Amino acid sequence: MPDLLLELFSEEIPARMQARASADVKRLVTDGLVEAGLTYASAGSFVTPRRLVLTVEGLTDNSPTTTEDRRGPKVGAPDKALEGFLRGAGVAREDLEEREDKKGTFYYAKVTSEGRATSDIIADLIPQIVRNFPWPKSMRWGTGSLRWVRPLQSILCLLTREDGSDVVNFDVDGIASGNTTEGHRFMAPGRFSVSSFDDYSAKLRAAKVVLSPQDRSDAIWHDATNMAFAAGLEVVEDAGLLTEVAGLVEWPVVLMGEIAEGFLGLPAEVLQTSMREHQKFFSVRNPATGRIERFITVANRETADEGATILAGNSKVLSARLADGKFFWDNDLRIARDGMGAWRKALENVTFERRLGSQAERVERIATLALEIAPMVGADPTAAETAARIAKADLSSEMVYEFPELQGTMGKYYALEAGLDPAIAAVAEDHYAPLGPTDNVPTAPLSIAVALADKLDLLTGFWAIDEKPTGSKDPFALRRAALGVIRIVLDGGLRVRLDRLFDMQLVVHKGAIIDPIDRDEVAELVREIANHGVFGAAWKAVKESRGGLPSSGFIEMKEQVPDKSDDLLAFFHDRLKVHLKAENIRHDVIDAALSMPSNDDLSLVVARARALQAFLDTPDGENLIQGYKRSANILAQAEAKDGVEYRYGADVKYAETDEERALFTALDVARTAIAPALAEERFEEAMTEMAKLRAPIDAFFEAVQVNADNDIVRRNRLNLLNDIAQTCGAVADLTRIEG
Repeated sequence: MPDLLLELFSEEIPARMQARASADVKRLVTDGLVEAGLTYASAGSFVTPRRLVLTVEGLTDNSPTTTEDRRGPKVGAPDKALEGFLRGAGVAREDLEEREDKKGTFYYAKVTSEGRATSDIIADLIPQIVRNFPWPKSMRWGTGSLRWVRPLQSILCLLTREDGSDVVNFDVDGIASGNTTEGHRFMAPGRFSVSSFDDYSAKLRAAKVVLSPQDRSDAIWHDATNMAFAAGLEVVEDAGLLTEVAGLVEWPVVLMGEIAEGFLGLPAEVLQTSMREHQKFFSVRNPATGRIERFITVANRETADEGATILAGNSKVLSARLADGKFFWDNDLRIARDGMGAWRKALENVTFERRLGSQAERVERIATLALEIAPMVGADPTAAETAARIAKADLSSEMVYEFPELQGTMGKYYALEAGLDPAIAAVAEDHYAPLGPTDNVPTAPLSIAVALADKLDLLTGFWAIDEKPTGSKDPFALRRAALGVIRIVLDGGLRVRLDRLFDMQLVVHKGAIIDPIDRDEVAELVREIANHGVFGAAWKAVKESRGGLPSSGFIEMKEQVPDKSDDLLAFFHDRLKVHLKAENIRHDVIDAALSMPSNDDLSLVVARARALQAFLDTPDGENLIQGYKRSANILAQAEAKDGVEYRYGADVKYAETDEERALFTALDVARTAIAPALAEERFEEAMTEMAKLRAPIDAFFEAVQVNADNDIVRRNRLNLLNDIAQTCGAVADLTRIEG
């Protein structure tokens, strides 16, 4: 069984495209081989800056001969249709059979496809893949028509067997396949032939090329950490940079250089970002002081002077870059120490979104909302308002203009330089978090208040202007913002009523958009929502206080805000389901919890859902749900048939059996225990008490006929079923549970 070795050798492939290209070449080739009828034992792909490599082991020698019955046109179809079918199937008219099925009588042909040699299949497949390779960006060069990420220089394609290897011959835009490749561009120039994958990888290493990206990454990290450790330092971990640098070199040579003394006073994040973004250097930190003192660079070649010339050049370029950073830092410090007023003023000229105003207006909205949220999360309202007003001031700084990824981080440094309390300064950095599903959430009360205000203002603003995420499109990262709110609330165990906050901020946004509207009405409505917690009651209170017909814009507010608030809450509920998927909480369980009152209190919803899921995972829980559903179904059928509701409470004096009386007693005991447990939100305890109903409910249904002949007994038993449904449904809406 032959093995395939394929190498596509080109000019340097951008590091960011390498991993995907390696996966694509493996997928496209193996899928094509399987589609052609071949099988294989294993496949592996590799990539370096100058080559895409694929090895496929244990290929079959040829594809099998296959025979199929191919259906043609109906008997009696036009001659042209029949002739086309005969040509496509490669058979004569007399070879056709007529077969009848439920749709009529059709012609059938027995079509035999002869097997093909593996080399012939590969010779047809690879040129198609090369010509249609899915590079994110590609180019043409010379006079050819082939497009590749960078000029393609050669193609190596071998089929290797125990008795030797053969070139799979084909041509792509004038580039003929062969059995030769090249090693390192500088240290081992010139071509050489190979006979198998083992021979290929061994000769490449001898020619100063490490084929595996993982091997290059491991070598870089091993040498870098050892070099830093020997100097009493440590390398700052950066997995993304490590992957990128491993994609820039074929023969990694790790070198460590020093940072000039004049730049060591810069914040560590400035040094790290500048070196990472501009030079692709790793930062080396002094663990005793936390300062970045040296850098690690990775060269692509060994030199006679052991990298001294390379380090000298890198240090010179780095000093020029860091000089810019120091200039920005020094200029920014003067403004920061003056209270950052100039930066906050500058935000008035920065548009956040055309319909949502400037960044300065957004900051004011966040500060006002943070003032409202602060007491809910245990933060000082005045401090929260102050923190919100300075949290985005650094967006106007020169350093953040140069390095946008440092927003917040620089804000913290500048706030400290301005003499603000460290807890307030920390908000500038923390309020952006979490930026991703694995990012830490803020834990300090002040940071939580401003982070929630920031994200809720973003969401309500775009809901107010009908710019919601659609499908896979989410240009304003609203899904991320909602997930951030969910994680902050749940991780902090916070009890925040989102509906009230949605209403308040939607009123603020709509008040700025709707014209005409009385601004005093808007401010009063926001205050009344804060007092009442419900938009409808607040709107009515403002209308009454005005003593007349409000403005048309105020009436429009009533028509729009409640619907948008409900829609935004539904959006949060969808995000919550996605978030809880990792906990294996079923969607129907979450729906059962969401159907209960106060479903804008996410901590309460999740507590219900977790308790219900744990309950359903037990035999008692599963069986009790069946008893509940049986009760609810019988009750619903009886009410539909009789046209009345059986919801008025059953009386034990009409019970005729011991099982009935036992169920009455069990329900009384359960209600007595469940009510205080629910009042104190001890849902697990409430579920435990519910589980005790399983046996009496099972016994009731086994021994008692609900639809008795006696009307009084029947009504009493139907009312008893309602008692079961009400008692069991006190924790969650069990009608939502599937199955």
